[in-house]
Amino acid sequence: MSDANGGWAALFSGGKESSWALYQALESGRDVRTLVVVQPPETSSMYHAPAQSVIRLAARSIGLPILDVGLPVTDMEPPDLRTGVSEGQAGELEALEPALERLDTEFDGGLCGLVAGTVTSDYQADRLRSMCDRLGCAFFAPLWQADPRELAETMIDGGLTIRIVEVAGPGFEESWLGRQLDHDALAELEALHREYGVHLLGEGGEFQTIVTDGPHMSRPIAFEFEREWYGTWGRIRVTDAKLKAPPSVDEHR
Repeated sequence: MSDANGGWAALFSGGKESSWALYQALESGRDVRTLVVVQPPETSSMYHAPAQSVIRLAARSIGLPILDVGLPVTDMEPPDLRTGVSEGQAGELEALEPALERLDTEFDGGLCGLVAGTVTSDYQADRLRSMCDRLGCAFFAPLWQADPRELAETMIDGGLTIRIVEVAGPGFEESWLGRQLDHDALAELEALHREYGVHLLGEGGEFQTIVTDGPHMSRPIAFEFEREWYGTWGRIRVTDAKLKAPPSVDEHR
């Protein structure tokens, strides 16, 4: 498809689902012009604060600008896996609509649609779809209701380099922090799923990820980190991050 009459925005967290949904949108010919990043304040303990530098490098590698959507200060430490909808999710969605209205006025041809990586959350999908209806734009959620195992394998085999940056579920240990989500890790997640009910994609908040390379990126990201472990949950703190140098001409000969 083509979007000669407007541009698309993509919700982007730097994680596996938003990255793969973005890739699917680009592959389908959608004219994605902006990545919308929900930006927690520095005082917030929400997940992506430790990985903001990686998210911004990912946007540079993808070649798209970022629109930051700020949230009020909230304290979500540690994550609560018992509730289906957190204050952060509700505030995130409420903050999005004015940001998308702004893009609708700024895009040549207006806002054609919104890309989202939602997989299982009826709450999120319904709210986003309703918001797009109010704005008069399309809603594209290519991962919606995908089989978790098949989707994980597709993302891994499709070329995403996925790193685990936070864990908060039963059965996880500190060694998971910073680990690459590959087929071996997926097999261990299946064991945690059988024993503890851990969702294979972390849809219950059991773990969070960032993507450091993929077919939609021109250069991979290298980063260094320290682990922060709190007994039952933990996260990484990125201490240095950079885009790797592009391959030399000689490497292609």
